[in-house]
Amino acid sequence: MKPKRPNIVLVNVDQWRGDCLGFTGHPTVETPHLDRLAAEGVNFSHAYSGVPSCIAARAALHTGLRQATHGRVGYQDRVPWTYQTTLAGLLAQTGYHTQAVGKMHVFPERSLLGFHNVVLHDGYLHNARMHNQKFEMVDDYLPHLRAKYGPNADYTDPGLGCNGYVVRPWIYDELDHPSAWITSQAIDFLRRRDPSCPFFLFLSYHRPHPPLDPPRDYLHFYENKTLPPLPHGEWNKEFPKTGRGLDSPVPRDEWQVDRARRAYYAQMTFIDHQLNRLTQTLHEAGCQENTCVLFCADHGDMLYDHGFVAKALPYEGSARIPFFIRFPRSWGMQSGTSVDAPVELRDVLPTLCDVADVPLPESIEGRSVLPFCRGEAPKWRDYVHGEHTSGKLSNHWIVDREWKYAWYSQTGLEQLFHLSEDPKEERDLAAQRPSKLREYRTRLINQLWDREEGFVVDGELQVGVPVTAVLSHVQTD
Repeated sequence: MKPKRPNIVLVNVDQWRGDCLGFTGHPTVETPHLDRLAAEGVNFSHAYSGVPSCIAARAALHTGLRQATHGRVGYQDRVPWTYQTTLAGLLAQTGYHTQAVGKMHVFPERSLLGFHNVVLHDGYLHNARMHNQKFEMVDDYLPHLRAKYGPNADYTDPGLGCNGYVVRPWIYDELDHPSAWITSQAIDFLRRRDPSCPFFLFLSYHRPHPPLDPPRDYLHFYENKTLPPLPHGEWNKEFPKTGRGLDSPVPRDEWQVDRARRAYYAQMTFIDHQLNRLTQTLHEAGCQENTCVLFCADHGDMLYDHGFVAKALPYEGSARIPFFIRFPRSWGMQSGTSVDAPVELRDVLPTLCDVADVPLPESIEGRSVLPFCRGEAPKWRDYVHGEHTSGKLSNHWIVDREWKYAWYSQTGLEQLFHLSEDPKEERDLAAQRPSKLREYRTRLINQLWDREEGFVVDGELQVGVPVTAVLSHVQTD
């Protein structure tokens, strides 16, 4: 039987690929503590980020809305968050003590978003630094670093850019790495939480997002491990391989690419070990058996698949995310199982409200996945629609258990991948399967027919229509 008022921990990691977990069969990544948590829960193997970049993904997570409603369909800074209904707000209103630790990526940066308190570390944000010379006013990690290492210390001191794929080990003490500091802050919340009510802890790691600066021991751990070969589809020759800005180069040398992949995996194992610190504290506090843990990511990282890095693309490395829920044993859920229903980040809010027995407002567009976890077969969506504005690479996509269709709105390029037979998306079947292409194009048309951009005219997709990262109903400054 589910307790009436369980504690909830939502762990959100930034730029963590959906295939990078030990229990899902990755040949290189080691995540033993996450594997153990997942064994006590249910994994969703077809989970996606509807708009795979930081801000828009978090809008879906915190509001339970699809992108056409929350209005963020690309990346744009300094757009105020004015949503009336949020996950933390719903839980706080019904008696939960709510705390966020780590990355929020909202604007203004100090927006609470319904939490009682936020201990903030968004990583390096170019825009925030340019508008606030005293950046420590919108970052709680920086004062800690400077108190220990001097008034000029900064998390840029390793010399790496915040979006680049150059590697250098973390130069300060391991427990002062942002991933460790965030964990310490979460543990401190468990010490000072209100014991008379359940808690909701949003633990949001900036890593494994670059900079690729894992502690030295973790980088050494991956030095001699065998890496899986990178996928290379013939279709990828048509795409430009862009850089990541002045401070964030993307090396193409084979040795540096190899090192970047190892550093990315090292960041993951370090976070895995940090999460074990948290679960040990939960156990010591006597609340492990009344705590539900949901682990997910805002998006993935191409990590040189098909020559790409970072996110914002329709491919599995970018758009597919980890998504599993650990339940207390007493709940009687289908622990240790995997579900292939297509889920997305907007399902987090209704799922956790279901865990907490909090009624949902009618405006929420996501759905709770708990029926699957009880072994039921609920009526469910057939597919996920995703998108991202990104200049000539602006894209829309449809994905289900078996197929993925991608359309590049500025060029008209269409792609079709049979994921169940070609999970690495190396074979574009658009030319070979015209009827299947037409079927999935129709699904996309049904998603876009009423969009303000004018993607659909007379029942056909329109190429080259102007796009924007934020739809007109979202307030901008």
